[in-house]
Amino acid sequence: MPTEWKAPAIERTEPARLADERKSLEQWLDFHRETLLMKCAGLNAGQLKARPIPPSPLSLLGLVRHMTEVERWWFRMHAANEQITFVYSNENETADFDETDGADAAADLTRFRREIESARAAVRDKQLDDVVDSRGHHPENTRDIRWIYVHMIEEYARHNGHADLIRECIDGTVGD
Repeated sequence: MPTEWKAPAIERTEPARLADERKSLEQWLDFHRETLLMKCAGLNAGQLKARPIPPSPLSLLGLVRHMTEVERWWFRMHAANEQITFVYSNENETADFDETDGADAAADLTRFRREIESARAAVRDKQLDDVVDSRGHHPENTRDIRWIYVHMIEEYARHNGHADLIRECIDGTVGD
């Protein structure tokens, strides 16, 4: 009898206490990426899709799908100016959160990891001071690569707080 799929364990790396600015931003972003994966570790697909805090539609899988979109939006669509579409939210802006019932959790976690690799590649040769054009509703809002890193750290920190509460509701697991 096959074993039920569970989200894999992850080793989270602590950021260096002494590092240059770029390395520090990259390490803190990776720390938060790994924190989200850590909140998912050991859970099955049903648990990842659970929405345990009514009336909120948030689930761990929804957060993973959302952050896949956010990685794509800021690093690839803005920083690298790639002409690509979203993975989940093209017709329905909130599909990343809303349309998880029939989702393949294992595939979504793999897609998230791949998007992170693509995001890293998108800014590998960019400098923190490089200014990039905006996409979306406010094309006048240019920003530099540094801003994107800081914003992504903030985005993950906020959603990792959500993930912590969701995980505690699912199985009582708490931690940073």
